[in-house]
Amino acid sequence: MNSAPPSSRPFLPISRFLRALARPGQILIAIAIGVAAAGLYAQMEGERGVPPIASGGDFEVSGVKVDVFAKDGDSAREAGWRLAQRQAWRMLWARTHGGAGAPALTDSQLSAMVSGIEIQYEQPGPNRYIATLGVLFDRARTGQLLGVSGQTLRSPPLLVIPVLWDGGSAVSYERTNEWQRAWARYRTGESAIDYVRVAGSIADPILLNAGQTGRRGRLWWRVLLDQYGAADVVIPIARLERQWPGGPVTGSFTARYGPDNMLLGGFKLRASADSAIPAMLDEALRRINQIYVAALNDGRLRPDPSLIIEEPVDPATLEMENASELPIESLDLPGAASSATSFSIQYETPDVSAIGQAEALVRSIPGVRSAATSSLALGGMSVMQVSFEGSVEMLRTGLAARGYSVTASGTTLRIARRTATNGAP
Repeated sequence: MNSAPPSSRPFLPISRFLRALARPGQILIAIAIGVAAAGLYAQMEGERGVPPIASGGDFEVSGVKVDVFAKDGDSAREAGWRLAQRQAWRMLWARTHGGAGAPALTDSQLSAMVSGIEIQYEQPGPNRYIATLGVLFDRARTGQLLGVSGQTLRSPPLLVIPVLWDGGSAVSYERTNEWQRAWARYRTGESAIDYVRVAGSIADPILLNAGQTGRRGRLWWRVLLDQYGAADVVIPIARLERQWPGGPVTGSFTARYGPDNMLLGGFKLRASADSAIPAMLDEALRRINQIYVAALNDGRLRPDPSLIIEEPVDPATLEMENASELPIESLDLPGAASSATSFSIQYETPDVSAIGQAEALVRSIPGVRSAATSSLALGGMSVMQVSFEGSVEMLRTGLAARGYSVTASGTTLRIARRTATNGAP
């Protein structure tokens, strides 16, 4: 027999033995790397973010409830939408005119003014239609009837980084969350703040994470804001605290802005259960927008000058400008107009008629070149931009002569009609 005894068989070479032993480990390492790569790919390329809805300058009336019967389902839906347009028109008029009776318009006239209907809740039936709708009115067609079609003051573009604290951790665009969804569905067209909202996809989760809001370095902020076409950043923060799983939820909300995370205001809201959180966040967003608008009007919300990227100066161009610089003689020509100063006048606008009356009185002051309302707030304080040839004391005297009590701070004046006890005319 040619086979050698077991004791005389040659041993397996040690190198082959080690390679065979290492092969399972190599397979496990390869599998681990593949899983990690797949996870990273899913993190970057998976379902992430909520694209913000398009927000034009339309007037929006939400929460219009209808309950209509008809011969069939389609007729009930059509009748429900017509009814929603009528109710929304009355609600929009009351919102802008303090509850005064809205002008009577036909269904065809309302249909020409409506730019869209949003279905917030719908329960169609064979001959009944129950729904909660949102009605959008075209600003160009509706503004003239409302008397609010004038220009409004708008902020520079401000990048939005919404931060949600929930369960002890903060998240912004790292993963989809309810606070991000609320900002995505918010219609910014009627706001004086020019919000720059992102979808939270591609590189957004890396660049606009919750940790970014804690950085103070201006260099990185300059690059980031330039990437998104913004002048500054606003950071609305929401903190959710649950009493018990599925129970009441308390939300603490703060409005902050700028790389220094400056606080502008805050408040608290309460939801009865988890299902009521989206409605609570929508209401919180509306209030936060009011805080930002108020800060814009009183001058607290101003872009940080340190975030402006200055264009480099070409030395060759500078030398050419210096070489061609010649002395210029100033001539006092007869009839030459003197320089005018821009002033901001805050005044009360309880209704639409108060706007024209105030502008007409201001224009009647000698030296006033122009007077136009730049920020309109019916039922509150509006802002009028005035170009005036003279000092603030001269403008103050002219306003006082026309029956106003005036308080001034720099180039900003606040006026109010004198009461009869003060000797008003």
